[in-house]
Amino acid sequence: MLDRFGAAAQASVKPCRKTESMAHALPELVSYLEALPEPHILLDRQYRIIAANAAYRSQYSARASVIGRTCYEVSHRFSVPCDQAGESCPLGRARESGQRERVLHLHHTPQGESYVNIELVPLRDASGEQAYFIEKMEPLRVAQGRPAGQGLVGRSAAFQRMLELVARVGPSQASVLLLGESGTGKELVAQAVHDASPRAANPLVVVDCASLPETLFESELFGHERGAFTGANTSKPGLVEAASGGTLFLDEVGDIPLAMQVKLLRLLESGTYRRVGSTELRRTDVRVVSATHRNLQAMVADGRFREDLYYRLSTFPIVLPALRERAEDIPLLAVALLDRVAPQRRLSLSAGTLDLLKRYPFPGNVRELRNVLERAALMADGNSIDPVHMERALETAVAYPSVESRSTLTAEPTHTAPSPGSSLRNMARAALQAELKAHRGSRAELAHKLGISERSLYRKLREMGEDPDAA
Repeated sequence: MLDRFGAAAQASVKPCRKTESMAHALPELVSYLEALPEPHILLDRQYRIIAANAAYRSQYSARASVIGRTCYEVSHRFSVPCDQAGESCPLGRARESGQRERVLHLHHTPQGESYVNIELVPLRDASGEQAYFIEKMEPLRVAQGRPAGQGLVGRSAAFQRMLELVARVGPSQASVLLLGESGTGKELVAQAVHDASPRAANPLVVVDCASLPETLFESELFGHERGAFTGANTSKPGLVEAASGGTLFLDEVGDIPLAMQVKLLRLLESGTYRRVGSTELRRTDVRVVSATHRNLQAMVADGRFREDLYYRLSTFPIVLPALRERAEDIPLLAVALLDRVAPQRRLSLSAGTLDLLKRYPFPGNVRELRNVLERAALMADGNSIDPVHMERALETAVAYPSVESRSTLTAEPTHTAPSPGSSLRNMARAALQAELKAHRGSRAELAHKLGISERSLYRKLREMGEDPDAA
């Protein structure tokens, strides 16, 4: 649609002479733009919005007029263009390339901040100079930049880089390989790829490759005929058949038995397969998304994974960032996860608790964060999760941390790795100091806020060298 619009718009510009203003062509451009179902705006070289169609006005501008305002002020509330504020600017990129540019942005909308796919086309005047720019906006509904009950949540740079890849590959048919540590949310990203594709109305079928024994793998994946093996009393379609028209998600693809890999390769290359016990060649239409926490390249080198299958699966690899690489997303994730683990309670996290969470390395990533929050919610009787509750919730988490986790837990650099208990005490002490500094009431009120007795609070203050009786 945008290509057709760009071609038509440029055609309407060409008759204008070099000395004439392009404004003669604007009524036609605005009329065309108004008829488009997707949100579009028309920009000049100074980033000013000179036209916005009905779809844009309905979704993004609410009652306020955007005409005459700059796109970066309307969408981002910036005072300077995006590329001067640390963002990728499609208009700036189009000026340099002279071509259509696509980016993913987090926009302010009347409904709050939302991820939006931006597609921008430069329009040239009769002299060949870029005079105007058409910008198409399409909401990316698979992720949120604010706490949400479902789906992907985040706004860190690492998260946005990953999300932009999802937005680019989603509408295609390319096979996607999700790489990352356990607990980073690979199934959620697979769901996002599916939801961003033309197959979204059809099923996403998950195959847990790690849980299927080798003897049943082929039958579960491709199905079987009656009598194919002992116990096969009826014919049964496989997961490949169930996913036809949709997406097949192969989770932990590194655990697929070597003997099965060649049959999976045939499916990927030809779209055909045979049920166990059948000679009939069946055809299916699936898009494959796979995921693993293993190093598949090392497995290929060791002969444990087929090289041809690896390259077939990894047409478009996406690396999911570990939670420690997007620590600024922890407050957003924590709020969203609390709503999921304790939906009946209106729980909040104190500043000291959030500081504790941001400093913990989470080797188990988002899955571990969810577990820690659920434990902390059970520890808290009130509506606030305070450092004392989080300290108890983290005690189990740091009982047997990795060497990397222990070093990350250290409050201050040391030459020797501290014990898990001392690291946790350092974290809790820092959190209590933060609460102490921010609190303006009595010690009794502070103890109540932290969910501990005054006696326990006084003991902790003495251990820290603080005066327990100070106001």
